[in-house]
Formats: sequence, structure tokens, C-alpha cells
Amino acid sequence: MSEYLRTALDLAASQIPVMPLRAGKVPFGNCRRCADNACGGRPNMKNAGPCACPGPCHAWAAATTDPDVINSVPWRRAWMRASAVAYHPGGAWLTVVDLDNADAITWARENLPATQTVPTTRGEHWIYLGPMQSANAVRPGVDIKSTMAYARWLGFGTGTMTALPDAVRTLAVNKAAAVRPAHLAVTVPAPAGGGECRHRSPAYLDRGIAMAEQRITEASSAVHATVYRTFLAVLSVHGRCGCLTDAHMARLFTAAQAKGETPRHCTDAWTNALTRLGL
Repeated sequence: MSEYLRTALDLAASQIPVMPLRAGKVPFGNCRRCADNACGGRPNMKNAGPCACPGPCHAWAAATTDPDVINSVPWRRAWMRASAVAYHPGGAWLTVVDLDNADAITWARENLPATQTVPTTRGEHWIYLGPMQSANAVRPGVDIKSTMAYARWLGFGTGTMTALPDAVRTLAVNKAAAVRPAHLAVTVPAPAGGGECRHRSPAYLDRGIAMAEQRITEASSAVHATVYRTFLAVLSVHGRCGCLTDAHMARLFTAAQAKGETPRHCTDAWTNALTRLGL
């Protein structure tokens, strides 16, 4: 049994969802059955997802506490090639404040309550009890890793874990408020035969966008797939008639980012939907 597999099983026994990392501290790539969302998209946070994939696919969402999965043949193969063990903090009801340099550590000591601390290669992980939405670059050298994210397992560290403070939650809220949806110029063909677009009724279009926002906001699993399918539905109705504006796109992108999608993921999903529809 490899050292990584043994560590993973020990953590899983403590109800900490684990997954292997390959060289470069990145997850293993999806298998063929999961490539291009063929299995139905990224799984939810509580289980291995609708695809029932036998391998460690879907990055953070593959993390599990099931010893039979962790010790299965496909996972054993991954552990033999692994370079580290990772865990899903949100799945363990934890939040990791990743401090990447000395300045970030100094800032944390001056502004955050003390908690369990784990040394990293360049800085420290401060671990708090309680989950929240993950966010990168909330300030220079500071990332927040909790739900829909993974962190490298580096040991238990020192100190006593304390409850997640509002000061950390506020960092993510402020970051989200500062993010603007990625601008994407959309060029679509004019309606066949020309003439006035039948969707130019503000009520019809606004109702459609509001329903799309609600669908994304209420997604409890497979968020990435839900965002893509929602974009596809909106474009299938409004993409060929010129109704959609940057303001409509911004509303959809904002809803998706509030569920944890990055601007890049939003742009990719929008572009893939355009391609699927031949736009």
C-alpha cells in the first residue's frame, strides 16, 4: 500500500473527503466516459455524481470518504502515480485560508483570529471550522478554499481550530462584488427573412432571463452542467434574433459566478453553447 493511499484511508476514516493529485499538484484528468461532460457534468458536493465513474474524475467533486472507492483498482492506479493527497475542505465542513507569502501571513495575524495553522511550501494554511464559497485572490497572496475546491493535505499543523469568522466571509463577498462578468461580443445571424424580431417585447425577454437566473441560482448539484444547459436554452430561443444584449449576458454570468463558476467557465459555457447551436 502506497503512503498516499494509507494517508487517504486514514483521513477518510475521519470523514475528510480525499482525492489523489498528480504531478504539479493538479487533479487527475477525466476518463473517457467523463470527457466533455459526456457523463452529465460535474458531480455535486456530496457524492461521486450521476456518472458513477470508477476513477477519480471531476477534480474536487471526486473527493470521497468511501474506503471501497479509495481502495478500488482504478483509484489504486491513481495513487501509484500520485504526487500528493488532496481533500475537499467544504465537504469536511472546513475552510482553508491559503496564505501564499510572508506579507499575507502578516496580514492574517493582524486581521484574523488565530486558528489551526499548517505550514506550506511558501506560506501557511489557516483552517477554520465551517464551510463557505471558495474564492481566489481575495487579496494579494490570499485564496479561500472550501466548497467546490480542493487543498493539498500537509498534515494537522498546530493550534486549535476556531469557528469561521465573518472577516473571512467578507473577503469572498467583497471579491464577488468586485468581479465583473467577462465581456463577450456575440455576433449572431439576423432572423430568417429579416423584419422585426418577435422577442423584442421587454416583458417576454426579461421573463426568460429571470427564469434562467432562477434555474442557475437554485441548482444544488451539477452547477457547471446547469449553467451550460441554461445558456444553451437562452441562446436557442434568443440567439438568432438579436435580442440579447451585454446586459442580459451580464445577468446570466453574475448568477453563474454567484454559484462558484469563474468568468472563464462562464465564457467557455457560452461559447460552447454558441458552437452547439451553430452560431
